[in-house]
Amino acid sequence: MLTPFAPLVAVDVQSGLLIAGSVVVAILGLLLVVALAKYGALWLQAYMCGADVSLLSLIGMSLRRVKSSTIVTAKIMGTQAGLNIDRQQGMSTARLEAHFLAGGDVMRVLRAIIAAHRADIDLDFDRAAAIDLAGRDVLDAVRTSVSPKVIDCPDPQRGGKTTLSAVARNGVELRTHVRVTVRMDLVQLIGGATEETIIARVGQGIVTAIGSAQTHKQVLGAPDRISKGVLERGLDANTAFEIVSIDIADIGVGENIGARLQTDQAEADTRMARARAEVRRAEAIAWQQEMKARVADRQAKVVFAEAEIPPAIALAFRAGQFYTRRPPRDRKESPANAGISTALPPVVLRGTPGIEAGKTEGGSRG
Repeated sequence: MLTPFAPLVAVDVQSGLLIAGSVVVAILGLLLVVALAKYGALWLQAYMCGADVSLLSLIGMSLRRVKSSTIVTAKIMGTQAGLNIDRQQGMSTARLEAHFLAGGDVMRVLRAIIAAHRADIDLDFDRAAAIDLAGRDVLDAVRTSVSPKVIDCPDPQRGGKTTLSAVARNGVELRTHVRVTVRMDLVQLIGGATEETIIARVGQGIVTAIGSAQTHKQVLGAPDRISKGVLERGLDANTAFEIVSIDIADIGVGENIGARLQTDQAEADTRMARARAEVRRAEAIAWQQEMKARVADRQAKVVFAEAEIPPAIALAFRAGQFYTRRPPRDRKESPANAGISTALPPVVLRGTPGIEAGKTEGGSRG
């Protein structure tokens, strides 16, 4: 059973819904007006250039704190350059935002991709973004790929040296200055060695090539053989560069290292010989002093023995052990030794240490 107030209630509900819908539409219209006021110019610019950037994407960039003008400009540059900006496989707005949020330089990456595209170099967005996030200058890498770079070996700005020193087999030093022309290898740029490795490898190759030459005249006569030999060694392996050419810019003759080394060796041998001679001289002097000491010892023993002779003679006189020596039959006895006999019997003088009477010339007589 319907009440008399039912029509009024239906009218109130419809009015409320209408008012609510109007409020929502007004709010949406207000938001649209604000969005158009803030992002209308960027969206219109992207739309007119076919950059495929929606108004909702611009609002989302603001919420994600992404610089929308940079993304729109990058998309417009890619579109005008003929790059693939497809949302699924190409350089989409989401991928540009991701690179921006990762701390990359979106504009430099786009300029590098456009330059590579113009030079017919295979460089996609993922590789360019990876090179940029790795800390390398991707735009400079593309420029080096298009226009080769010249590297001095050795580099005066790094080591302070202007020439590379190498010695041939005959001992003559050669001082060279090499210029290496390189091209950037974008495939090996991530993880590849830098210029320092190229300089070190080229220097090592030059030193090896000159060191294998018999004489320095061979190198001076044909320096291109050295550069060609170094170039054939594949020094650019696992580096970010491709070596185009190696040129000998300057070469000169230095010192005669071999002669100097021989002179130093001769001086060292002379000092060693003098040292050995000095050792032998010291040994001779020591042996001489030892011999003198032995002679002095023997002389002291002789003096000691001579000092015992007079007491022994006196003891022999007291013992009456001296007898008259009879002269030979063919000689006459002299009156002076007529009563003296010197023939002594073999006797030991006891009580006198170290004294022993010897036998007489004629033997013992009773």
